[in-house]
Formats: sequence, structure tokens, C-alpha cells
Amino acid sequence: MHGLGNDYIYINGFNETVQCPEEVARLVSDRHFGIGADGLVMILPSDHADFRMRMFNADGSEGKMCGNAARCIGKYVFERGLTGKTAFTLETESGVREIELILHGKTVDEVCVDMGIPALETQEVPVRLPHGQGFTLPTHLQGGGKIGWCVSMGNPHCVIFSDIPLKDLPLETYGQAIQSWDAFPESVNVEYVNCLSDGTLAMRVYERGSGETLACGTGACAVLVASVLAGKSEKKNTIHLKGGDLSIEWKEDGHVLMRGPAEYICDGEWYNKEADNAD
Repeated sequence: MHGLGNDYIYINGFNETVQCPEEVARLVSDRHFGIGADGLVMILPSDHADFRMRMFNADGSEGKMCGNAARCIGKYVFERGLTGKTAFTLETESGVREIELILHGKTVDEVCVDMGIPALETQEVPVRLPHGQGFTLPTHLQGGGKIGWCVSMGNPHCVIFSDIPLKDLPLETYGQAIQSWDAFPESVNVEYVNCLSDGTLAMRVYERGSGETLACGTGACAVLVASVLAGKSEKKNTIHLKGGDLSIEWKEDGHVLMRGPAEYICDGEWYNKEADNAD
């Protein structure tokens, strides 16, 4: 499945058991010798919510939250008959999230996820800086001393506003340099943002464990929060990602809502002798 091109292999953990998902994630995500994906997502039973999600990046590292994956799970569990609810809860490694389905007949057209309250304190992001809002990145990291804003949406993000058109940015070079900076003890997802003339926002993202992806739900939420803090956006806006658009709203109660599509790609069985001991 994919959310705006951010694609993961989804496994129904009610029916299937994966002993070493970290290794399986690495194998299936390879776009030449595997299936090809940004990672692996397990849909599991939960003791604290209606469902539980575990997500693994393409390099096998486990992530705490993925907004695009949460939307895809919403579509999957409803259309595959795991629930008849159009509103339910999803346990993630960063807490329980509320999911609301927007239907067109019996088909899930869009999914709205309550992404929770953004964490802005440096120790919560985490980032080793006196303050994580409106700081100047060292020029050797990304070539210009741009202003960065740190936000955690269950995983850490560094949002950078740039006047350079996004298509002209050497994102891999900048992203890797910022991720390796010792100010980010758990690494970081890096977003570069252009503020467009119509008031909307465009972004590119370089993710931990996966590199550049076509979309990042938590990243879009972090971009909206940083844009509001920087005085560059209203509290509800459209975020343009390489894979499509998301509607993000930072509500008065502090919660961030993300609304967007989720799509199937295919179903199938996967076999790889390297994973015989892992699957």
C-alpha cells in the first residue's frame, strides 16, 4: 500500500507471524532484490487500542510513528473486514492515535488521523541545542546558515525554510549532513520547505532509515507546526509533497490532524531463502 507514494509492505499480524521483522523489512524493501518499499508495517492485535502498528524502515530500524502508514492501516482494516467501525484507535510506539475514515459508499476515500500534540521542548525532540526553535544551522551542514525548527510528532523532525526551489536542492547531501550532526542524538527527519504565493506549503523530506521519500505524514505535520511558529502559515493548510497533497490542521486543543488518501498496490506472497530463519 502507499500513502502519496510513501509505500510499505503491510502484513496482517492477525494471520501471519514474523519472527524477525527487522531483517524481513530490510530484505523485502530492497527495490532490486526484494519487493521494493520504504519499509515494512505489521498490523497487530493490541491490549490498549483496537489495533497496533509496528513499522520498520528500509534499513531495518524501527520507527515510532508513520502517518502515511496509519492512514493505510485505516483503509486496510475496514475494507478487509477486520473492523466495521469508521472511527477507532491505533496503538503506535509513540502512543495511541485516533483514526477516522471518510467513506465513499463502502470504500475508504480518505483517512483522518489525530497525530497528537507536537513536542517542542529540546529534550522531547530530542535535540542538543539551547533552544530548538528558530536556530541557525551551521553553514557547513547545508550551505547557507538557514533557520531550523525542531518538532517531534512521535519522531524527530528538523524543518528548514528555503528560498531555493525545492527541485534545485541537493537534498541527499543536506539531509545526510544534518542527520549526522551530533545535535540530534537519535538522528532526525529533515524537511526543506518553500512557502508558495498562494499561501500553501511545499516540502521535500529526507527520512531516517529510508532517505528521500515521496511523502511523510509526520513530516507534513511538523512542517505545519513549524510554519505556524515561524509566522508563515495559518493553523490549517495544504502541504504539497512529491507524492501529492495532505491537509493538516493544528487545532486549538493542541492536537494536529492529518487528512489524506491511502491506496492499495497489490497483494501477494513473498519468498526469499535468506529469510527462512526470520519468517
